[in-house]
Amino acid sequence: FDHCSRLGSDSRGAGGPEDPHGTDRGPYLVIIEQPKQRGFRFRYGCEGPSHGGLPGASSEKGRKTYPTVKICNYTGMARIEVDLVTHSDPPRVHAHSLVGKQCNEAGNCVAIVGPKDMTAQFSNLGVLHVTKKNMMEIMKEKLKQQKMRNRSHLLTDAELREIELEAKELKKVMDLSIVRLRFTAYLRDSSGNFTLALQPVISDPIHDSKSPGASNLKISRMDKTAGSVRGGDEVYLLCDKVQKDDIEVRFYEDDENGWQAFGDFSPTDVHKQYAIVFRTPPYHKPKIDRPVTVFLQLKRKRGGDVSDSKQFTYYPVVEDKEEVERKRKKVLPQFPQHWGGGSHMGGAGGGAGGFGSGGGEWGCLFPLPAWVAAVCPWGLPVGDLLGPGAVHLRAWGGCRTVDGAAAPGSDVLLCPPAQLCHLWMLALARRNAHALLDYSVTADPRMLLAVQRHLAASQDENGDTPLHLAIIHEQTAVIKQLIEVIVSIPSQQIINISNNLQQTPLHLAVITKQPQVVQLLLQARADPTLLDRYGNSLLHLALQAGDEEMLRTLLAHLGSAAPYLLRLPSFHGLLPVHLAVKAKSLACLDLLVRKGADVNAVERQGGRTSLHLAVEMENLNMATHLVKKLGADVNSRTFAGNTPLHLAAGLGSPTLTKLLLKAGADVLCENDEPVSPSSSEASSDTDADPEEQELAGHRQRHCHTPLDLTRSQKVRLFHTGKVLSLDSEVLQGLEQLLNQDCSGSDWIELAKRLGLCSLVETYKDTPSPSISLLRSYELAGGSLGGLLEVLDSMGLHKAVRMLHKTEALDKLQSTELKEDSAYGSESVEEEQAPTLALKPGPGSELPHSQQPQVH
Repeated sequence: FDHCSRLGSDSRGAGGPEDPHGTDRGPYLVIIEQPKQRGFRFRYGCEGPSHGGLPGASSEKGRKTYPTVKICNYTGMARIEVDLVTHSDPPRVHAHSLVGKQCNEAGNCVAIVGPKDMTAQFSNLGVLHVTKKNMMEIMKEKLKQQKMRNRSHLLTDAELREIELEAKELKKVMDLSIVRLRFTAYLRDSSGNFTLALQPVISDPIHDSKSPGASNLKISRMDKTAGSVRGGDEVYLLCDKVQKDDIEVRFYEDDENGWQAFGDFSPTDVHKQYAIVFRTPPYHKPKIDRPVTVFLQLKRKRGGDVSDSKQFTYYPVVEDKEEVERKRKKVLPQFPQHWGGGSHMGGAGGGAGGFGSGGGEWGCLFPLPAWVAAVCPWGLPVGDLLGPGAVHLRAWGGCRTVDGAAAPGSDVLLCPPAQLCHLWMLALARRNAHALLDYSVTADPRMLLAVQRHLAASQDENGDTPLHLAIIHEQTAVIKQLIEVIVSIPSQQIINISNNLQQTPLHLAVITKQPQVVQLLLQARADPTLLDRYGNSLLHLALQAGDEEMLRTLLAHLGSAAPYLLRLPSFHGLLPVHLAVKAKSLACLDLLVRKGADVNAVERQGGRTSLHLAVEMENLNMATHLVKKLGADVNSRTFAGNTPLHLAAGLGSPTLTKLLLKAGADVLCENDEPVSPSSSEASSDTDADPEEQELAGHRQRHCHTPLDLTRSQKVRLFHTGKVLSLDSEVLQGLEQLLNQDCSGSDWIELAKRLGLCSLVETYKDTPSPSISLLRSYELAGGSLGGLLEVLDSMGLHKAVRMLHKTEALDKLQSTELKEDSAYGSESVEEEQAPTLALKPGPGSELPHSQQPQVH
């Protein structure tokens, strides 16, 4: 089998083994067995040699393979050298060295091949992890050897200085957890020396098994495999070890050039590197009429590695989950239907004359209407429903035929005292007749309902009582009449009956937004503490809809139940204050707090407060209101130990971060997530015993502070910029410029560029959205430099000049910068940054060696 014909075209396309003389028939080098990318551990010098060489990509138990290369289109003696290079483009010399039987002191491995077999297999390769102490010297020596190859004269001073600078640069950016093998083949020249180099080939990256990014991606379990087409469903995913800053949850369709989107989560949503809590992205088609199955997988941002795919189903939006609209759309009953479809006053069982017909001296035979069964003095059990409005009773107790035999059939009633039966039926008929006469005079339906009030407890196929149905159809007059009749029944709970969806009449009154009906029910002693099938109370239902009027009504009439309901979580663990934040309603939040709700109360799933939720939503307006007006605790911690500042830093929101810092958030508060040691931290300054290194690592190890996330996550803070302060004259001038209805230079565009998109909906209906936006930006601690930069990028040079006149700036610096995540970075040295101009939180002291620095 010809490996060169199979792999040659691929390898040439990947870099490199082209004919140095420019012909396709020239000799070139190909990799016929790549090294295994994961599962191999780099060793320190103090640990001794590794056990077993670097395996090949296809190596299996019982069938070992190793990295292998071959020179194609050439026969003869040749020399193949292997060294380590960085995982960058272009690849550069790496600080680590190769060790093994075929390797020299310079950290390179050499094999001689030919004259017939041009294949070289490297079966004993190990990777020597350098120490931080020796790194610079090793780098300089490797760079010198690289320049000195095939040179007879010494390096110049300029070249030595260039090598020094290059070594320093590499030390800063080099990833010590990833290496690649560089294979270079040398053919003999006319003098017999191996000096004719073929184009080098570079292997796939090899990950140190100690690194968080070295494990294979794997999804072990998910708590949900389906969600709404609108997205936003929270999913808990268990996985093998992942790196917080280098992982994505990718949704895609199995089509060429098909749709893809990514789950929404921040580094604080990755728990101990083994679990991710993310929110699903919306499907690209918002309206679907049947469930659609897509795929999801874990994906590394940098390397592009992916896990096996799992299926996820998007289902259509359930617009009527409470089934109110479905019930409203049912065909309304018609008057003739209650008389068997015949004449209005005829039909089976119609008319009072039917009562007692067929009766004899010892008994009576008749079908009974439902209301008769309800008031039967003998307590006869109700039988099966045989038609609208009528039931038949089974033989019971002393009901016998004349000869004492059991009554034949089950839909007749035979009563021995015929006279009693007739008297009873006549009394019922007279009672209903009087009710009908009273109704005719007064036009008050309660006259008719009073004699049939026990029927208020009857339920249809959905479990709805007459009161449920009257509320669903918003029949306010009927609701009032039914309530008055129901409360007149002693020792009854008809008003609290739940339907099949566990909805009481009170729940439905809130869902259908009928405050007047809610008030009537509460005054009639309806129980406000009952919960629906999701554990929602009346307050939860009102807040889910953001219904301020309904919330006012409830809080005004709940009485002694109010404190209990304000502290009651739903089955999802959310309290009313949390739902007010999710509904983005400042008015509802204020109502709850005035009634006694605790703004610092935590939800039951993760221990987040209202401020945590506002920060997660990146809702500056809500967060500002919570901090400035309601006095929310800026240092409250979730179950994982995260403060709102942790979340703001992890999300990469400079504005929210500044707001919290200005309110006194503690930059040194640690969460419960230990800082994973990077490769550089794993490197010891001396070749100490590995156990001593491990103990020292535990002593120095700490958990993430907001400052850690700030330094290594998406956000950079520069506290040297001047804080924004705008007077009314400047605000009016900016308002005129931003309200010119010019697309791309209006207040909405300004909101987007300042990272305040969440305020657009809030301020669009205010008298002056631009002034409201600028005031919010100012209140959150926004910088003048940041505002000037954004206005300049929008082409509003007049606004820039206006601000320049009010403030003299020596140097403008933007404070609203975002950068890609570097959380868990493997670089050896962190770039130094300006010291954070903040005092430590209460009770915290900052050692001189740990002065806070941010990027």
